[in-house]
Amino acid sequence: MKEVKVIVVGDTHMPRMAKQLPERLLSELSNAELIIHVGDWQTREVYEQLKQFAPVEGVYGNVDEPFFHDHFNSTLVINLAGHRIGVTHGHGKGKTTEKRAFEQLSDQDVELILFGHSHIPLHKEYEGTVLFNPGSPTDKRRQSHYSFGKLTIYKDEPIQIKHIFFAEKNQ
Repeated sequence: MKEVKVIVVGDTHMPRMAKQLPERLLSELSNAELIIHVGDWQTREVYEQLKQFAPVEGVYGNVDEPFFHDHFNSTLVINLAGHRIGVTHGHGKGKTTEKRAFEQLSDQDVELILFGHSHIPLHKEYEGTVLFNPGSPTDKRRQSHYSFGKLTIYKDEPIQIKHIFFAEKNQ
């Protein structure tokens, strides 16, 4: 059965945190069939660059310019090969970012929630739903590595989820 290769990226904050997407991310994008951005793109140029590689889905974050509010929603549910995937940025008041993300999509019957905002890579199960934050490929904050996510999706099989970590922005 054919697989679907998805790259999950977020919190790019470009051009403030980087002038270009890192080489490590670009090499994975060349094999992607879908790119999902979990918000805080910051400028439209990021979207324009990503869509040169594959179709792009996503949500807006709390620092995105008006283009994203006009063309994307705060939450999104994507159906891929029989899997329901929820997407949100995760910003808001109170609670942790992961709890806000979970609550924003808890009524959508999704098996996976992709979110960003904290820049902290996360992959865990919570109340039967997998939560995944890809981290950031351009703004690692206090994390040891830059990161993004990779999903491999087959029908009737669990989604394969992994982080791609790298140490240098220009890698």
